[in-house]
Amino acid sequence: MGNTWSLNELYSSFESAEFIRDLKDLSVALAEIKQWTETNLKTDSQPKDAADLILNFIKKVESLERFHKMVDYANLVLAVDCENAAAMKMFDRVNTSLNELSGPNTVFRNFLSGVKDWETAVNDPKLAEYYFVINEMRDESKYLLTEKEEILLARLRGTGSDAWQKLWEQLTGTLMVRLVKDGKETEQPLTVIRNLANSPSAAERKIAYEAELKSYENIDTKAAAALNSIKGEANTESDTRGYKSVLEMTLLNARMDERILNSMFGVMKEYLPHFARYFRHKAKLLGHKDGLPFYDLFAPVGESKSKYTYPEAAELVFEVFGDFSESLRGYAKNAYDNNWIDVLPHEGKVGGAFCSSVNDIRETRILLNFGGNFDDVMTMAHELGHGYHDHCMKTEKFMNRGYSMPIAETASTFCETMLANHVLKNASKAEALYILEKDIMESGQVIVDIYSRFLFEDEVINRRREGVLSAPELKDIMIRAQKAAYGSGLDSETLHPYMWVCKPHYYYVSSNYYNFPYAYGLLFAKGLYSQYLADKGSFPKKYRQMLANTGKMNLRDVGKYMGIDVADPAFWKSSLEIIKREIDQFCSFSEA
Repeated sequence: MGNTWSLNELYSSFESAEFIRDLKDLSVALAEIKQWTETNLKTDSQPKDAADLILNFIKKVESLERFHKMVDYANLVLAVDCENAAAMKMFDRVNTSLNELSGPNTVFRNFLSGVKDWETAVNDPKLAEYYFVINEMRDESKYLLTEKEEILLARLRGTGSDAWQKLWEQLTGTLMVRLVKDGKETEQPLTVIRNLANSPSAAERKIAYEAELKSYENIDTKAAAALNSIKGEANTESDTRGYKSVLEMTLLNARMDERILNSMFGVMKEYLPHFARYFRHKAKLLGHKDGLPFYDLFAPVGESKSKYTYPEAAELVFEVFGDFSESLRGYAKNAYDNNWIDVLPHEGKVGGAFCSSVNDIRETRILLNFGGNFDDVMTMAHELGHGYHDHCMKTEKFMNRGYSMPIAETASTFCETMLANHVLKNASKAEALYILEKDIMESGQVIVDIYSRFLFEDEVINRRREGVLSAPELKDIMIRAQKAAYGSGLDSETLHPYMWVCKPHYYYVSSNYYNFPYAYGLLFAKGLYSQYLADKGSFPKKYRQMLANTGKMNLRDVGKYMGIDVADPAFWKSSLEIIKREIDQFCSFSEA
């Protein structure tokens, strides 16, 4: 066990014989699939062996899986060393090469759309395990551009949105924040300063918040340029492909329809006043009169062991996971023992946390910025939940391992829920208050703050059509979005106008609106947790199979597999009622 992750299972370096070999082999493999596609997938003919041709193409794409490891390696190096020149160079080179697959992929999808006797072809037994993804690709073909246009778009992305995302990572990863405390001035990385939002010291939280906001003035113009460029590209792509909007494009890619989104958001808006009540009560406990200041959103309430070492956090997570299943515990222990986790914040490391799947070796890598607070333990459980999801899919074919954004947040949130409930069982009154509030706070972030992020991004994308948005305009949109979501819960004079700078989700090139998936994951996981409590014996096995199936189902069918209608507002209400009861308990508990 160490504090830095091991990447040697991918490559030892960019100069290693294995990396150089794969780089050379990639160009050969791409040339072969291009030639095979051009020769065999003629759209002006209807071969009798359509099923064989479909299977052959899929096998060829799956044979390229090992080359994605090079991009994974470069990304992971950059995540902890954002100015690594070799990683930047290789990421661009390999990603540009893999983008050449857009040509063969376009030809393949056009071929699928042209197969006249589709039912016969797609129901061929040899294609049984690919039934869902093949049908999905055929449905998506109506949004395809020409082969040349798809290739051009993929190439331009490398010097467009991909480059802007990397610029944002460098800006935030190298940003040093000037902090003055007790008359002494220090400079700390942004990730360290943001962790101080959890400090038990009210003065330290406020000082860190003010210093953080001040530091963004050094990069806000550049960050605004990156955000404008990424969202401008999203609009251009959506329009060119024939989608009604970027949101429609996102929902279809998420295997989700608008009725589900509207059903969930409608119920979320109905419950916002309950969260406002929680924020106001927390403000009262902390001595505020006009709602909760933004810098106290994460302030601890109650008393608890405020600091965990990384090994202590890991042991707690293992215990919780083991109560659920040995499969979940075994995955987490393996990740810990084999150094799949990069733990501590430092200069040059990106903020936040993530889990990255390295498909070729069927392993994951997890990035944390661990500060030792209970919410850092929750984050650890969250990211290991993501990793377990991938672990459950490790025997699936490469083509069946891609699941949609909303379901991606389910396993992670389920693990958080288990951790909170486990710790509450044996907690003292003061500690129970602390943990209960932390759990509600996390729910508030996923319901209320996520809603504000959706409102912000939706307005930015729509207004971007009219022209470039300045940093002051982006700040204004963010403030209005926070007021609409938080309502009377927050002090309107101390919001966070720069939340668009520090949150990475706005800069994800292929994942616009990466906000509502968190709300979906939380509320879906709450419903699943209720099922688990009702049947602990058989649920873990069914749950694991559900996770394995997520690459082969849309969201409605995943829900149906677990006996849930995700388009029914009643389901979302049942999940939000669980959180409302926690809010009721918090408000009465802390007054007792």
